[in-house]
Amino acid sequence: MREMRWPQMDIASYEAYCFDLDGTVFIGDRLLPGVEQAVTELRRRGKKILFLTNSAVHTPLDCLNRLAAMGLSCREEEILTALYVSGMYFARQEPEARLYLVGEEVMRRQMELCGVAVTDEPAAATHVLIGMDRSFTYEKLRLGMTAARSGAKLVAVNPDPVCPVPGGYIPDTWAIVKALEIAAGKPSELVMGKPSLYYAREALHKLGFAPEQCLMVGDRLETDILMGTGSGMHTALVLTGVSSRTDIERMQIQPHYVLDTLADIVLPGIIHERTS
Repeated sequence: MREMRWPQMDIASYEAYCFDLDGTVFIGDRLLPGVEQAVTELRRRGKKILFLTNSAVHTPLDCLNRLAAMGLSCREEEILTALYVSGMYFARQEPEARLYLVGEEVMRRQMELCGVAVTDEPAAATHVLIGMDRSFTYEKLRLGMTAARSGAKLVAVNPDPVCPVPGGYIPDTWAIVKALEIAAGKPSELVMGKPSLYYAREALHKLGFAPEQCLMVGDRLETDILMGTGSGMHTALVLTGVSSRTDIERMQIQPHYVLDTLADIVLPGIIHERTS
């Protein structure tokens, strides 16, 4: 059963809904309970929907195809990935940058689509862009370290330490970021994915609504919920992924709502009680 934190308003009354993907919409190759029901009903009511993911291993088109394979249809413009946001940041804010990539091959494809220059020479890089890498090696660590020690700035696609998968978790981007920070002897200077306000601004621009008209729904307090509250959105933690009820008090990050599944958004007749 869903709980509500301040403010007391109908959870189905927002104009736009931002949904995290991993741990919120799906785990592995299966949709989580209540997802199809919630998305279908919100679309029927004319609500705007945007899927937000911190993924460093998928483009928006990859995510669209993945969702379609699970039976959930959407448009490519309804998907925002941290990898895409990273590419657009460099294309707009630092067009002269030359990136050395530490991550999977999809990172190069996304940077090319965004028109961002990539170099295979560590000493020629202005930035090291770091993403999740399921084939990370000591040599990749050495080359990334070399770029950073030659003057390149460390930039993380996302700050996620783990990614939920069927049966547990696997290491995500932040584990690799920390290894490079220690080897390079300096901290990362930018994080592009949630909870960054740059990511939030990109999402709100796509939605075209004021923050208070949008509900950010996700399974991680330190990324989804923190980004939502930091940007002025209302927030809902769904208990199908990483964060739990006990984490709310431990981390002192307060969502407006706590949901068992996404279906709680559209189920009628549930009374909200203020809990904070």
